[in-house]
Amino acid sequence: MAKTSTSITLDSDLKKASQELFSQLGMDLTTAITIFLKQAIKSHGLPFAVTTEVPNNESVKAMNEYYEMLSNPKKYKRYSSAKEAFDEVLKDA
Repeated sequence: MAKTSTSITLDSDLKKASQELFSQLGMDLTTAITIFLKQAIKSHGLPFAVTTEVPNNESVKAMNEYYEMLSNPKKYKRYSSAKEAFDEVLKDA
């Protein structure tokens, strides 16, 4: 099969990190891109789901609590260390 050269522009950090990852997997960047393109053709689209990350209800609740604490810090107890906080939480356990 005839080969052709293609030029793409990448962020240098992305390229380096990708090359390191694919090297650990035993392939070079060209091979990885070839695999991606073959899978895209096979699936008639991107070979993975492209979605936005939607936090679950527990995460949304925790984020809302965090913003409430930022807005009203005087309503919440403060600790001088993580150990102090853990000690209080674990004393009733």
